[in-house]
Amino acid sequence: MKAFFDSNILIYTATSDPRKQQATACLSDGGYASVQVLNEFVHVARRKLRKDWPVIELALVQFRVSLIDIVPITLNTHASAVALARSHNFSFYDALIVAAAIEAGCDTLYSEDMQHGRSIDGLTIINPFLGSTP
Repeated sequence: MKAFFDSNILIYTATSDPRKQQATACLSDGGYASVQVLNEFVHVARRKLRKDWPVIELALVQFRVSLIDIVPITLNTHASAVALARSHNFSFYDALIVAAAIEAGCDTLYSEDMQHGRSIDGLTIINPFLGSTP
């Protein structure tokens, strides 16, 4: 399995939410994320979780070390995302994550925000929190 992570998986690792343990377990085998996912993590960690910059920066270092790769968002990724948003009715930012996961050659996308079990171009969306108590 070649996994890609949505920002919500990374965000739960920085909380006291009961889903933290499952999110950490998902990340423990490594995988991929995009620069967009890291950007979303920073935004939520700072604005909603009210984390201090040193805590955010440490988390980013830990993600960069534990993940196999952080993939860029290119013009091709953007164009693919537009097509995915149009044809699959994703929000644009979700489509960017799906496009980046497909470009990275991943077969699994861990996300709480998208339809569990849905497959797009060889990529299957998995909600790792189904059955756990939020």
